[in-house]
Amino acid sequence: MNDLFKKTISLAVIVSILGTNIIAISGESTSNNIQLTKKPVFYKDLLFDLFIRLMMKLSHMPSLSTCIVKNNEVVWAKGYGLYDIENGKKTTEDTMYIIASISKTITATALMQLYDQGLFNLDDNVSEYLSFDLKNPNHPDVNITFRMLLAHQSSLAEDPEEFYQYFTTGDCQIPLYPWLETYLIPGGNNYTSKIWSNDHPGEKTHYSNVGYTLIGYLVECISNKPFDQYCIDNIFIPLGMLNTSYRLSDLDVDQIAIPYKFSFGKYIPYEHYGFIDYPAGSVRTSVTELSHFLIAHLNRGLYHDVQILNESTIELMHTVQYHDNKVAASEYGLGWQIWEKRGVTFSGHEGGDIGTLTSMKIRDYDNVSVICFTNVGGLLPYIVLNFIVRVLFTKADRL
Repeated sequence: MNDLFKKTISLAVIVSILGTNIIAISGESTSNNIQLTKKPVFYKDLLFDLFIRLMMKLSHMPSLSTCIVKNNEVVWAKGYGLYDIENGKKTTEDTMYIIASISKTITATALMQLYDQGLFNLDDNVSEYLSFDLKNPNHPDVNITFRMLLAHQSSLAEDPEEFYQYFTTGDCQIPLYPWLETYLIPGGNNYTSKIWSNDHPGEKTHYSNVGYTLIGYLVECISNKPFDQYCIDNIFIPLGMLNTSYRLSDLDVDQIAIPYKFSFGKYIPYEHYGFIDYPAGSVRTSVTELSHFLIAHLNRGLYHDVQILNESTIELMHTVQYHDNKVAASEYGLGWQIWEKRGVTFSGHEGGDIGTLTSMKIRDYDNVSVICFTNVGGLLPYIVLNFIVRVLFTKADRL
């Protein structure tokens, strides 16, 4: 039995014992619908914090930032641990993290803003808007549409290992075009046949980062503006997300959580990195600022007095597009994952990359939402982060 498996089993036992007590103390009803006696708020908060810190210690999380959104406002937010161990920097709800694939919800929102302007239809052939003809070479007569790209139905296969190139000197300076053409089109300098599945477009879900990189490029082609700048001008500034960007160079790096790997009892720091497919996962933000974006999606596209999307577009993005192609535990809307757990539907997105794990989830029947970020990767932290999210939903019910 390997060490990771032992730790996972041990943690599962602790979670089942401690976690049940935490949920009970936070006020969840027992199976026979008898409400447990309420404890003093201070006692509940103290026990909750101890529980979070224990979970972090057992799963080797250097830091955790999280918030709860209820009735379209942040009702609780907190940071735990150190986001920069070497310099003893304490984590708060304003600490920035690279949020990995949660970025896709923002990338999708940028494209759907252009949809709201009537600049394309979801079932249009994307090649009509690109500077090259995009086709799966295994199915050259089948068009790839905007809807397919947004819902991971384009027939682009899951990205091969050679796709992932990290730049530890900061942002990748390679432009999306012509790189995308050389990667996607047979005969290109970076082409490999492994990027295309044998399924025809619209047949089966294949989670594709390069598909979302292509969405970023489509935003550039349709708006005539660099993708990252488009998002600053049309999403981040209007929503008051002034410390949020796809580009590391736009932010104060000293306020960004350092990505870590835990190995042989030590936290090993990584350099802040960039990658060529930046529209798919390179947003850096805090749980506080991401809550502005989330609230806009919860509130029919409106955050304070700013309307970033039409109400009908919001509903469309959070609706499963291809019902017969369920992959693992989630299906897809337009840029948003959709889960059903114990009869309850959630939407949102998860993210994971070098030295980061993130989660943003909406409980659809009441729009209560939770955002959690940590600056370490791995299976054990992933399991614990998901359990913490579950506990936070229970905590939200008592706020």
